[in-house]
Amino acid sequence: MVKISRRLQTLQAKVEDKDYHPLEALALLKDTATAKFTEAAEAHIRLGIDPKYTDQQLRTTVALPKGTGQIVRVAVIARGEKVNEASNAGADIVGSEELIDEIQKGRMDFDKLIATPDVMPQVAKLGKLLGPRGLMPSPKGGTVTFDLAGAIAEFKAGKLEFRADRTGIVHVMFGKTTFSPEDLLINLKALQETIDRNRPSGAKGRYWRTFYVSATMGPSIKIDVTALRDLKLSEAG
Repeated sequence: MVKISRRLQTLQAKVEDKDYHPLEALALLKDTATAKFTEAAEAHIRLGIDPKYTDQQLRTTVALPKGTGQIVRVAVIARGEKVNEASNAGADIVGSEELIDEIQKGRMDFDKLIATPDVMPQVAKLGKLLGPRGLMPSPKGGTVTFDLAGAIAEFKAGKLEFRADRTGIVHVMFGKTTFSPEDLLINLKALQETIDRNRPSGAKGRYWRTFYVSATMGPSIKIDVTALRDLKLSEAG
């Protein structure tokens, strides 16, 4: 049996077993964020997909209009003039083969790794190190590109990469509990629209199964998916 703390039991008592309107759910999320640190606002979404089939996989990026509330440290692996371009565009760490060697030896002081296509054959050998941490550059994730300035700016401004896990569940942080409910809703709406827009071709039947939000240390709150999908962004803002 998992032991539930008294704090969490008290918070769970505030949450009814029902589908909440999105804005009401986000106000409740803020109300149940009582940890001693600034908690993340998280979405946990079960989709009607089976990712073991290639045409039912979901891996994409979302640009959160209100940002993530986090400082994102961006590393770039490139060659020649692209190294200077990355530095000038605000990358925190920039290098070529020497940075690949440092990462192989354990350097991981970054949140996002971007690589130019011409260095990917060398970066590929970092797969076992970077893959489990979700840091391996990929074209789908927008992290393999020659447009370094654009990619660096987007990830620092709140662009996130996410994927469905092997059970078809998407876990995404969409802001901080210090955000207003309205700003959280704008980010959540952007996430919902991105998931709809990138529906895998092999997804059959009901696509959206369950949609929960929570603070990092808070209880799960069920969202009315239909209400969120029907919401116009003008209402959200």
